[in-house]
Amino acid sequence: MMEAMQRIGVIGAGAWGTALAQTLRRAGRDVILWAREPEVVDAINHRNENTDFLPGVALDSAIHATEEITDALAADAVLLVVPAQHMRSVCAALAPRWPTGVPAVVCAKGIEQTSASLMHETVEDVLPADVPVAVLSGPTFAAEVVRGLPTAVTLAMDDAHVGRALVDAIGTPTFRPYYAPDRIGAEIGGAVKNVMAIAAGIVDGRKLGDNARAALLTRGLAEITRLAVAKGGRAETLMGLSGLGDLVLTASSLQSRNYSLGHALGEGKTLEAVMGGRKAVTEGVYTASAVVALAKDLSVDMPICAAVDGVLNHQADLDETIRGLLNRPFKAEHSI
Repeated sequence: MMEAMQRIGVIGAGAWGTALAQTLRRAGRDVILWAREPEVVDAINHRNENTDFLPGVALDSAIHATEEITDALAADAVLLVVPAQHMRSVCAALAPRWPTGVPAVVCAKGIEQTSASLMHETVEDVLPADVPVAVLSGPTFAAEVVRGLPTAVTLAMDDAHVGRALVDAIGTPTFRPYYAPDRIGAEIGGAVKNVMAIAAGIVDGRKLGDNARAALLTRGLAEITRLAVAKGGRAETLMGLSGLGDLVLTASSLQSRNYSLGHALGEGKTLEAVMGGRKAVTEGVYTASAVVALAKDLSVDMPICAAVDGVLNHQADLDETIRGLLNRPFKAEHSI
């Protein structure tokens, strides 16, 4: 039997990394949290608050924040909670000091723009070969998780023994991880739903109606499933927390950075105006182009993702793009 994982390192002290650190304390774990910003480290250590990313939330005083990234490697498992497009460079900095056999848990949702790699592929490409790599994904708003509101997630990895040990380490009555073997499906669900959430926001911001949003999300899930299966994932994974669950959450609430971005675009605001006022990363903006590249490599038709990429990255006219989607040929519903 695997020894209990008591000390957990968390790399990244944005809203999600901080919420996970708080959850780990509820689970009784010893937590060391790395933050890039000195002011965040100071606020967590001296005021028990992440004033930059989760202001007003009292954090457990036993959470120790550090500016020294390798300090977080003195752990039984390490959660990687940095933005997807920075995952490679952060792991490259950690790789020479990574302890033998200590699991890495990918907690970022995205696809690498430069390579169209999933996050676990990026991590495995950089970290030592003996590092087990898991994926944590699912319908999670950090502001709710940090407050201890009921949440369920997917913990996906090939090694069921290590996966279940991680479930035991991070799980609490209000943060419930479900083990799954399919990292590909879990990651594609978590990444592509950000693009779909932007599309759903556009629909609502343009006042196209609830019927339109329901149709978009249903067809969007079909696109996500096509891509996951073509990449080697399982269709049933996309019916779970890291697929349908995450899509429903992220594409229906202004708490979602991706949905709120799309909503603002639908109302007529420019991408530059919306992004200029944000400190936190809106992953779907970067993932859109990476999804289109990956879909092209795998010969998968993803018209909604292509439309979002066109609007975000290629100055496509929004109304003309919507008309193009609505005028696509009719087809059988389940020919996904």
